[in-house]
Amino acid sequence: MANIGFISTRFAGQDGVSLESAKWAEVLWEDRGHVSFWYSGRNDRHPDISHCVPEAHFAFPENEWINQRIWGSTSRDPRVSARIHEMVAYLKRTLYDFVNRYNIDIVVPQNVLAIPMHLPLGIAVTEFLMETQIPAISHHHDFYWERVRFSIGAVSDYLDMAFPPSLPNVRDVVINQAAQEQLALRKGISSTVVPNVFRFEESPPEPDDYSADLREEIGIEPDDFLFLQPTRVVPRKGIEHSIKLLSMLGDSRCKLVVSHESGDEGMEYQEMLADLAQQEGVDIRFVSDRVGEVRQQDHHGKKIYTLWDLYAHSDMVTYPSLYEGFGNALLEAIYFRLPVILNRYSIFVQDIEPKGFHLLSMDGFVTSNLIDQVRRTLDDSTFRNGMVDHNYSVAGRFYGYTILRDHLRSLVASLLGE
Repeated sequence: MANIGFISTRFAGQDGVSLESAKWAEVLWEDRGHVSFWYSGRNDRHPDISHCVPEAHFAFPENEWINQRIWGSTSRDPRVSARIHEMVAYLKRTLYDFVNRYNIDIVVPQNVLAIPMHLPLGIAVTEFLMETQIPAISHHHDFYWERVRFSIGAVSDYLDMAFPPSLPNVRDVVINQAAQEQLALRKGISSTVVPNVFRFEESPPEPDDYSADLREEIGIEPDDFLFLQPTRVVPRKGIEHSIKLLSMLGDSRCKLVVSHESGDEGMEYQEMLADLAQQEGVDIRFVSDRVGEVRQQDHHGKKIYTLWDLYAHSDMVTYPSLYEGFGNALLEAIYFRLPVILNRYSIFVQDIEPKGFHLLSMDGFVTSNLIDQVRRTLDDSTFRNGMVDHNYSVAGRFYGYTILRDHLRSLVASLLGE
């Protein structure tokens, strides 16, 4: 049994890093009784196992001040370098405090050594790993070279050093083959591909009394077809394709429901989608104000549902993303035995499609053939049930907790010499 210390800017909410980290902790506990502890700038884990350092959050004012001065330019003011060094020194001390407080045996940096949303934290973790030689599993979800916003900057020296570092005490983990290839090409670092997973060993929960009125509350009639877009409202999600699809279906019973908000990327895209839906005669509902991490009531006394409640009351999932690092929403839809309309993004083609799923797919645009397949899926329950049952079975073989357990068992053993 080992004490595992997860490190990130945030362990809270429904973002991919927070969700996958929780799954890792769950599997580590179930497999060998490894106990997980959490270091981050924002944290919703239990206080007894958490070390919350506000300065480690990517939205901390000092970090935002630094970010404003290092991206979009190729020169760096000495004052910025000094502020970076000061913050690195402080965060490194808090990492020592965290590891000593909980007697950590293995640290697991979660994406902080892959994407420089918090440059000083990544440098601090790198220096900490070098100074202590503590065993580490560095879990990379998406790299800086995959994001346009990080393509021009004044910190190439730090990126070369720490994002990620090449250290003998670290095992690097990526979530897809393309990332593995690019990490080897750019950094000369070998890595293990560990895909995102879901607990397919257990059946999804059935709709209950709490969510029984969900459709009514968001204005969906009993005989309507609820097409769920379970993503944030950002351009790379390709939601305009979902609108086009419903427009071509030409069935007023088909309603498009978007679960999440825009986040920090502005409202222009959502406004464009609303205008497009009106032009195409598509009923689109943005319901992020009725969806939360837990069931509760808002300040008006209205019910807040969870994303899982939405899945349980949906007929089909639209997932026309232009790019995904993996695609958690795809696994969730398959878990809830829902048909999925999917744009064949590159990671899907390389990593997921060869597994043999039966999905309603397109290549960058909606075709009449896809429309025919969607209509058949909606109308033919035997065909639909066969599709979703097949997908559930395939996902269980390739993306269940058993796969994650085997990978983590091997990684931990290699670090501890077991």
